[in-house]
Amino acid sequence: MAYEIILSQELGVNSRQVTTTIGLLDEGATVPFIARYRKEMTGSLDEVQITTIRDRIQQLRDLDKRREAIVKSITEQGKLTPELEQQIQEAETMAILEDIYLPFKPKRKTRASMAREKGLQPLADKLLSQEKMDVQDEAQAFIDEEKGVKSVEEALAGARDIIAEQIAEDAEVRASTRKIFLEKGSFVSRVAPGKEEAALKYKDYFEWSEPLKDAPSHRVLAMRRGEKEEMLYLDIAVDEESVLSSLEKIYVRAANEAAAHVQIALQDSYKRLLKPSMETEVRVLTRQKADEEAIRVFADNVRQLLLAAPLGQKRLLAIDPGFRTGCKTVVLDAQGALLENTTIFPHNGAGGQAEAAKTIELLVKRYEVEAIAVGNGTAGRETEAFVRQLGLANVTVVMVNESGASIYSASEVAREEFPDYDITVRGAVSIGRRLMDPLAELVKIDPKSIGVGQYQHDVDQNKLQTSLDDTVISCVNAVGVELNTASKQILAYVSGLGPSLAQQIVNYRIANGPFKSRKELKKVPRLGDKAFEQAAGFLRIRHGEHPLDASAVHPERYALVEQMAKDHQAAISDLLTDADLRKQIDLKKYVSEEVGLPTLNDIIAELSKPGRDPREQFEEFKFTDGVNSISDLRIGMKLPGIVTNITNFGAFVDIGVHQDGLVHLSQLANRFVSDPNEVVKVQQHVMVTVTEIDEKRNRIGLSMKSDEKPAPRKRSDNQRKAKAPETDMASKLAALASKFKA
Repeated sequence: MAYEIILSQELGVNSRQVTTTIGLLDEGATVPFIARYRKEMTGSLDEVQITTIRDRIQQLRDLDKRREAIVKSITEQGKLTPELEQQIQEAETMAILEDIYLPFKPKRKTRASMAREKGLQPLADKLLSQEKMDVQDEAQAFIDEEKGVKSVEEALAGARDIIAEQIAEDAEVRASTRKIFLEKGSFVSRVAPGKEEAALKYKDYFEWSEPLKDAPSHRVLAMRRGEKEEMLYLDIAVDEESVLSSLEKIYVRAANEAAAHVQIALQDSYKRLLKPSMETEVRVLTRQKADEEAIRVFADNVRQLLLAAPLGQKRLLAIDPGFRTGCKTVVLDAQGALLENTTIFPHNGAGGQAEAAKTIELLVKRYEVEAIAVGNGTAGRETEAFVRQLGLANVTVVMVNESGASIYSASEVAREEFPDYDITVRGAVSIGRRLMDPLAELVKIDPKSIGVGQYQHDVDQNKLQTSLDDTVISCVNAVGVELNTASKQILAYVSGLGPSLAQQIVNYRIANGPFKSRKELKKVPRLGDKAFEQAAGFLRIRHGEHPLDASAVHPERYALVEQMAKDHQAAISDLLTDADLRKQIDLKKYVSEEVGLPTLNDIIAELSKPGRDPREQFEEFKFTDGVNSISDLRIGMKLPGIVTNITNFGAFVDIGVHQDGLVHLSQLANRFVSDPNEVVKVQQHVMVTVTEIDEKRNRIGLSMKSDEKPAPRKRSDNQRKAKAPETDMASKLAALASKFKA
């Protein structure tokens, strides 16, 4: 079946959309570019659909490459028959393909291969026929001391080894057994002997069992991590009788002496060959499913964090707090450039407080500071309280999540930006800049280190990196990048650029001054027409030569907008400022083979708010005074908090005590919630109630339920049948099994 037809059926879109999208991807177009500027060609497919096509087409192409390699291998062995080739060509998944190939796959010496070398294959075939015979007499004919067969029992044992391997490599058997494992198998975990104290964080899994199909990703990954750390024993359990019963229906066809030997071989095949193989497959399969879910959740959190509301270009003072070593303090201008740095000691007695207050007040006045950013690490709450009590007029005080700031400050990027300053200064600058523009600053840090993941170091790192790269690229291009002020790190994520061209742009900017127009990009060394096409629409130039250079209108459509202005006897600047004039434009007049209504509507929307930032407006936030540590908490307290992380089982909320609390899925609202993203997002400001405090394990339970009891409402049949993510793995595993790569 052609790729386009397969993808069309899987995605529920027409094959023309798929064909066009594949063509654009193969030509080097990026996902954001296709989604934003080629809507007519793709039928307005969004980024998720285009990314799915990109990834799935690669899977199908990999499947075909493997198919070709298998046909070649079997052909070279002289064993390819028309029937076998047809089976291979019709195999729709990697698992089926590998099952077909397994009997022909070159392997090391096995008990079965040694038995074949001894000439025992004919005896195995006779036993498999299960005809009525004198088995002892049949085996007697195969005794051959020169070949190493010294007795009837040795001959029969060798024949059974051959049968066992044939059963274990039978595609039908493997498919049947795999299905039983996935549908009826269970995870069983227990604490490793002597590790009870050291493994307290895995206490929930000391004696734990749950069906594979129901196990949510976070529990699968937690058990695997416990096993990796040698704190837990993790097994895959399945009812052996049900498996053996299914295999007997395939292989045991009589009730005689030959069938009895087949029965023995079948049991040996399962325990020695098939079961270990299936356990390995299922472990890989469930991990793959858990990885995919964990990566999806992590990528969603990263997206929300990157798209958090920016304070904007403000003159600010940033503080990286500390008790003993003091608080490193920096002043940044509205573009984020470092103006001054010093260290204050507000926690070193009355003298230190007085001097610190004097310093802050002086810096605020000297540089006309508009906001103060305080890192939320050690001494963060105490430093925030100290700054607030100064009563600085018209100065916003904001607590900033500093996760990853220390990693940035020690990085090559930071050393390059601030070669003459130590890591404490760099860290404070990063805290300030991420308040101004979270996206521009956080792209300098490995996404795995910015504090919104749980199992990011346990999952498939290649898949995680691909997903995070896609997420960052999507966010950067959704917001757009100011060409004349952007760092090379954020420029590298612009569609069509990458690190090399980003550096070339920065070099050109240093040598020639600010870009005056988008078309000047073509003068950048090695930035060709294709890169320009992909990148130009996502780059902004404020006060550029062309009025549209500050917008998301692509240069390829400037002539179209100019024609609109000409037709209405106006200038482009008039279209940007006059809403009534824009309403007079009849878009249907400008429809052509290349440009349709989707693009025209995008252009009009952009003219109304050129270069608009899709992020929300910044809102000031303040933690509760006097609640600085877990010991200050009491059951029933109502506190403001900031959502820091979202998982399938709930959301973590920072309430200002240096330990995030968990709002479990069941506590997110006064109604049934299947997905936390329905209710919260990263960086959202929420009100929570403290429901549980466990100082020993450093755990805090929170609730977002209101005191009001909602009116009872009937649930529909579909809602009654609906399962939460934790209990909806059966269908997902079944779907994943069809794509499983052995």
